[in-house]
Amino acid sequence: MELGSITEFLNNKSILVIGAAGFLAKIFVEKILRVQPKVKKLYLLLRAVDTKSAEERLHNEVIGMALFDVLREQHGASLYSFVYEKLTPVPGDISCVDLGIRDSLLKDQIWNEIDTVINFAATTNFDERYDVALGINTLGPLHLLNFVKKCNNVKVLVHVSTAYVCGEDAGLIQEKPFPLGKSKKGTEMIDIDMEKKLVEEKLTNLHSEHAEESAITSYMKDYGSKRARMFGWPNTYVFTKAMGEMLLVHYSRDTVPLVIIRPTIVTSTYQEPFPGWIEGVR
Repeated sequence: MELGSITEFLNNKSILVIGAAGFLAKIFVEKILRVQPKVKKLYLLLRAVDTKSAEERLHNEVIGMALFDVLREQHGASLYSFVYEKLTPVPGDISCVDLGIRDSLLKDQIWNEIDTVINFAATTNFDERYDVALGINTLGPLHLLNFVKKCNNVKVLVHVSTAYVCGEDAGLIQEKPFPLGKSKKGTEMIDIDMEKKLVEEKLTNLHSEHAEESAITSYMKDYGSKRARMFGWPNTYVFTKAMGEMLLVHYSRDTVPLVIIRPTIVTSTYQEPFPGWIEGVR
């Protein structure tokens, strides 16, 4: 799709952005505001307990970043009135049913208005706690899909995955979806519901033994790595992202148009809005 047709598509569109405080999501939001100021609305899901906390995160972790300096120069004193006309912070959590959105009026508004959904939410730590990675990277996309199925006008759901879901495969790797439950090693199928149940049982046992939080974290990190290697993936991150893809592909059939993007290593901005902007340790 040419840039011109993309900007045309975005004209007067409402978009739900998941994981809006993340590195790629911020770049996405800035780009849309800069190249298509006639976008109707961007609903930004931010992990927060209430609207005030979500607004603070939007101000401090998104709009306040140097990434938005070009927009600041373009709009001057009117930047914040422009931004807050276009952006609506939504407190929630992708690891929860209905994305953890408690405001029923806002939820109805999103279901009725949005045209496009893009999911940037992920924990990218290779050795993340298994319960955390499973909640965000695997079950999160399923919660999002179930949320999107309640929308009236969604034209596409875009899920940002990673090229490394392909694990340590060598040679030509085709861009094709994973069958639900198929492991990369051996013949044993992955039962994602069972993985969730195993994690819950392990946590229950650890809490009943009054284990310290540091011990629980250590155990869950080791457990995630063990489960990933058992099924043929090198770490918890890519294993849970692969399972997230499986769920999306399997349960979106004939319901929601789905696009999965698998980027490789992400570094700094190349040219826009200016060269070299980066965040975090990369």
